[in-house]
Amino acid sequence: MDKAYNSVIEALIFASDEPISVKEIIRAIQEIDGEETEITPENVESTVDELNEYFLQEDKSFNIVRVANGFTFATKPDYAKYVGFLSSEKSKRRLSQAALETLAIIAYKQPITKPEIESIRGVNSDYMINTLLEKNLVTIKGRAETPGRPLLYSTTDEFLKYFGLYKLADLPKPREIEEIMKDEDFIEQKRKIMMNDIEEDLENEVNAGEEENVDTTE
Repeated sequence: MDKAYNSVIEALIFASDEPISVKEIIRAIQEIDGEETEITPENVESTVDELNEYFLQEDKSFNIVRVANGFTFATKPDYAKYVGFLSSEKSKRRLSQAALETLAIIAYKQPITKPEIESIRGVNSDYMINTLLEKNLVTIKGRAETPGRPLLYSTTDEFLKYFGLYKLADLPKPREIEEIMKDEDFIEQKRKIMMNDIEEDLENEVNAGEEENVDTTE
């Protein structure tokens, strides 16, 4: 493959709003330069590795990561806290503890039915499942071959993007989760999230109280 395509591949990944797959990269190149253009999936993979090596040598703040069966640019973890300070979008999409719990069950047990989810959680999960469907983190994958033929739920590519995973096999194993739970940075982040949830609940209660007072005076 012509080395000139290194920059083309870099540009395609940079310009794509969503993670772009190897197949899409090859199709874009061959659509422009002709189907006879010699470029293979291995060429694309090796080019990404070369680009990341260059970014590392030049001490860039970003690199190319493999997410949701494709490639996308991402800020390196060392700069995450600075970028996170500027971004409010993530906080708007923040999942509650109950939603995360439901999503984890689906992720590790998929495809799975609502009754199975509820048997694990021990509570009704209608609202949590609807929330995850609205956020496009889970999807309906068909029906189970059991009495009543309940719907089956699985995770989506949006789920992979949300958690920065390339494929489902990249999910942490139970042993790894235990290690993460003990990590001091994780504990601190969890504390902050819980405080944010408490503040958000208090704000909602205050707003609800104010609306009730307005209705009473009317």
